[in-house]
Amino acid sequence: MRLKTTHFRYEPKATTNILVSDQAQARATWLDYWELTKPRLSLLSVITAIVGYLVALPQKDASVLVNLIAGTTLAAGGAAVLNQWLEHEADARMARTWKRPIPAGAIAPAPALVFGLILCASGDAILWAAVNSLAAGLAIATQVSYLLIYTPLKKYTPWSTEVGAIPGALPPLIGWAGAKADISLLGWILFAILLCWQIPHFMAIAWTYREDYREAGFPVVSTIDRSGHRCARQALVFTVLLLISSLLPSVLGFATLFYTAIAGISGAWFLYRAICFQNAAKRESAAKRLFVASITYLPIVLAALVFDRLLLL
Repeated sequence: MRLKTTHFRYEPKATTNILVSDQAQARATWLDYWELTKPRLSLLSVITAIVGYLVALPQKDASVLVNLIAGTTLAAGGAAVLNQWLEHEADARMARTWKRPIPAGAIAPAPALVFGLILCASGDAILWAAVNSLAAGLAIATQVSYLLIYTPLKKYTPWSTEVGAIPGALPPLIGWAGAKADISLLGWILFAILLCWQIPHFMAIAWTYREDYREAGFPVVSTIDRSGHRCARQALVFTVLLLISSLLPSVLGFATLFYTAIAGISGAWFLYRAICFQNAAKRESAAKRLFVASITYLPIVLAALVFDRLLLL
């Protein structure tokens, strides 16, 4: 079904500031604050941090894992809240985001800011005190690069996508650091897998919602090159790099043939979808299939790597 975003117009009560009445603020519920944390995106950060922890083959200390999960959950949720606080005016202009709590008027910007800062500080403190300083430092680096570098860049350059892939790929390193208090080669390979995966994943989204991004004034690749060629080309290049990165654990002796088979078959399927995305005549449907492939591929490959590594214990 084609999205009719070109006919959508959302008119906030103020063009430069979201004004929320006392009555609207009073109606804010825990569900509104939960939505501010972007739970699905935050969950991905937590899961990949757990993957990094398990792939590192840690000593059996449940308390470290519990605190790693708690700290990463709060840190990731806080970063998501602050991102929505920074972008609430742009969100009000996009059909797929105007119902978020701040532009929809459920929560005022000021309480959202305080909530986000508290979550970030709490998560970082837990990681520092109960995991280790390297894990906490990587969490802080993730927040800083996401909020102070990637988010502002989105308004000015399409290269923000590649920049934004860096904080998106750091959670596995947080988990690895939690397990080992350092980062070895396999940890960096996990980082590369997450970094490369994000580009075709986002390109599928960027093409599907290109009118939304244009309305919001974000110069992503799909709004600069309306033909879609550049968007499709970047998706293909990074899918090839993803396939190479995903096979490095096998090449370097970190994984068995079990993982090799799963990564190879899944990567070939993902690459096929990226190749289909090159067809301009079918790009609309190919983008949706590429998106589905991306969200299916990642859990399969990461689960296979975790299972393969745990067999070594």
